[in-house]
Amino acid sequence: MKVVLTAINAKYIHSNLAVYCLRAYAKPYLENIEIAEYTINQSLDDILLDLYKKRPDILCFSCYIWNLTYVEELVREIHKLMPELPIWLGGPEVTYDAKAVLERLPEVTGVMFGEGEATFLEVMNYYHGEEIRLEDISGIAYRTVSGEMMQNAWRDPVDLSTVPFIYQDMEAFQNKIIYYETSRGCPFSCSYCLSSIDKCLRFRDLELVKQELKFFIDAEVPQVKFVDRTFNCNHRHAMEVWKYLIEQDKGITNFHFEVAADLLNEEEIQLIGQMRPGLIQLEIGVQSTNEETIREIKRTMKFPEVARIVKRIQAGGNIHQHLDLIAGLPYENLERFQKSFDDVYALRPEQLQLGFLKVLKGSYMEEQKESYGLIYKSKPPYEVLYTKWLSYEDVILLKQVEEMVEVYYNSGQFSYTLELLEQEFDSAFEMYRQLGRFYESHQLHMMNHSRITRYEILLEFIQSMSLAREVQYRERLTFDLYLRENVKSRPEFAGIHRVEKEELNKFYEEEAEMPEYLKGYEAYDKRQMRKMTHLEWFGHNPMTGEEQPCVILFDYRNRNPLNHQASVFDVSKNLAK
Repeated sequence: MKVVLTAINAKYIHSNLAVYCLRAYAKPYLENIEIAEYTINQSLDDILLDLYKKRPDILCFSCYIWNLTYVEELVREIHKLMPELPIWLGGPEVTYDAKAVLERLPEVTGVMFGEGEATFLEVMNYYHGEEIRLEDISGIAYRTVSGEMMQNAWRDPVDLSTVPFIYQDMEAFQNKIIYYETSRGCPFSCSYCLSSIDKCLRFRDLELVKQELKFFIDAEVPQVKFVDRTFNCNHRHAMEVWKYLIEQDKGITNFHFEVAADLLNEEEIQLIGQMRPGLIQLEIGVQSTNEETIREIKRTMKFPEVARIVKRIQAGGNIHQHLDLIAGLPYENLERFQKSFDDVYALRPEQLQLGFLKVLKGSYMEEQKESYGLIYKSKPPYEVLYTKWLSYEDVILLKQVEEMVEVYYNSGQFSYTLELLEQEFDSAFEMYRQLGRFYESHQLHMMNHSRITRYEILLEFIQSMSLAREVQYRERLTFDLYLRENVKSRPEFAGIHRVEKEELNKFYEEEAEMPEYLKGYEAYDKRQMRKMTHLEWFGHNPMTGEEQPCVILFDYRNRNPLNHQASVFDVSKNLAK
């Protein structure tokens, strides 16, 4: 009997942890279970053809907010081709309305809701002739032979340590993000999140965790993303894992954690401060800095404490921090959201994610939709359209701000230019709002732009304000550009290259003989050194803001592991201009 577990991911680089866990847990049938991974960017016809050619005896789909519409269309079409094929759905997007899914999709045989490992194993037992009936399997809704729809009781949570490690063979995960979990459940009750429903917080055995982390480190996996909802909710667990990562670190693997910053204690902060730059990165869900909003969404978060800890960690210069905000929450109108944005922006995280409320089935937020005047899209991802506090026009404006933040701030490609430009506005939010309006008024918002074009557009925006410091802005743009890449084709805004050939030759000859800045280049001659670096003259020092000419050396072989910017040196004393 051939069983196909189907995962339709948002992007090619993603992998689906759930289907691999289901297969690994169903040990007796391991050889009969095949995993088929696709993306929502692929043609539905191509996936349909591929699934049909696999000739499964049972077909299962993993359902999430980003793929449910796609899965439903596939289910309808595959049923036409293989009408006798049992089709099962599972995952968070079908868990809290399983019977409604069966009503909506007569092609579906059953739905596995809640945690799936033990449920999937018992369903496999049923289809393989073991003495078990569908009505005896917890965690499923199903259609009887007569067409009646039944829903059984919820299944008790699985012991996380009994779920096998899925990454024995890394070949299937080449060029993919690796996802890993050491805990399930969440101690908090945030009204917009389904994780808060699972109050049975449990952890994987630490000795198992250590063995598995060592496997990733030894395999030199570039990045491992922990899917634990609040990794640091247990102090001992977090400390043991982080200490082990420091002990075993080989300088290659990065580990991503979602944490509650205000739960980090002094011992944890000091340990984080000892880590290699790039060993870990932290994602911190702030969501709002409005105390009334935080209370209403049942979130436990004290922003002053979050801000203090974010700054402490940032001072170490070794940790990438990613802070999140959600637009569309109760009691937050446009003016108050702007305050939340400016509060978080002032912390200067490496990434500021501006997201929009998703009204998930089964969440407390969905229960309160009428009292909030909460109107959202009927199809996944059920994103907010407007609330009694935030109009649709406000949402449109915030969408523009989101795009500008993503392009200009989160890319990390314009940091020094933005630092100067922010001084021209009352707030950072207002700067991004005006930039978004500029894009729209010039019909730039509905097309893709190259990296250089983004620089040119930002200069046009600066010029539209008739600012007195245009020359300085051009230099900042040039500095930002060369921080990331030694571009072959020099853009017009950078002007002519003002470091003479004789000066260049002299500098690299001296560095090759007795290196002052380019240490570690002993294996390279001066010609190779020039290819891996760049020298640029500036009328204003972009690093200090001083009105003093300088020559900056960009070293692309040695980059900052947090933002990938080249190492830079002021070499003015070595080059007279």
